[in-house]
Amino acid sequence: MTKILLLPPMEKIRISAVSYLNTLPFFYGLKHSAIQTRCDISLDIPSVCAEKLISGKVDIGLIPVAAIPKVSNAQIISDYCIGANGKVKTVCLFSEVPLHEINTILLDYQSRTSVMLVKILAKEYWKINPEFVNAEAGFENKIKGKTAAIVIGDRTFNLASPYIFDLAEEWKKFAGLPFVFACWVANKTLPIDFISEFNHALKNGLDNINKTLEEFPPSVVSTAEAKKYLTENISYNFDSQKKKGLELFNELSNKIISNS
Repeated sequence: MTKILLLPPMEKIRISAVSYLNTLPFFYGLKHSAIQTRCDISLDIPSVCAEKLISGKVDIGLIPVAAIPKVSNAQIISDYCIGANGKVKTVCLFSEVPLHEINTILLDYQSRTSVMLVKILAKEYWKINPEFVNAEAGFENKIKGKTAAIVIGDRTFNLASPYIFDLAEEWKKFAGLPFVFACWVANKTLPIDFISEFNHALKNGLDNINKTLEEFPPSVVSTAEAKKYLTENISYNFDSQKKKGLELFNELSNKIISNS
């Protein structure tokens, strides 16, 4: 009797992507690519993306750059990122008072990079020494008096305050470089053909922002405002200037960590 050898099914590559408006072009590109049959994609807040990649629950994550050192065998696999070359609009310090009157800064639980960035700016650029407090859900309602807060993501679109400091814009003033908030990182060596297909899918999404917004209409802002945000505020190419910005951020982050 002839034996039939059954090959095991190909394991899907698990991906965690950020569930924010600025990630929709990436999601659109992956969804409309043949690569989707090789992937299992989940949408999470940035800190959860990082936790999943660190713990090995996923193979690829669009994670805050501050979390990369915590990932075993971390490999940046994409030519694209979530970055800004000036005002980003969705990573801001909200305050009722000017910078030098702030006593306390509440830190958004959804991101590690923004938390580290505000600490760097406070020490190296603003020259202030507030108390930093890790915050929980609903902390946006505690911005009052001399207590300010870092808020990231889509929640910032409809959040008002007398003083709003855009962290990417402040970084550009300080460092003269663009800022990288999140990169596509793997925790294992992946096939070269997959990485190539993956990058092609991401580029396809970025080339089709109008179609992205037609398929996934934004709920927090108008389609026109969303398009302006995606094309003017978010800078997706992980180019040489962004790599220099990331290198400086890592250097200053290590300085903060070593002094804490």
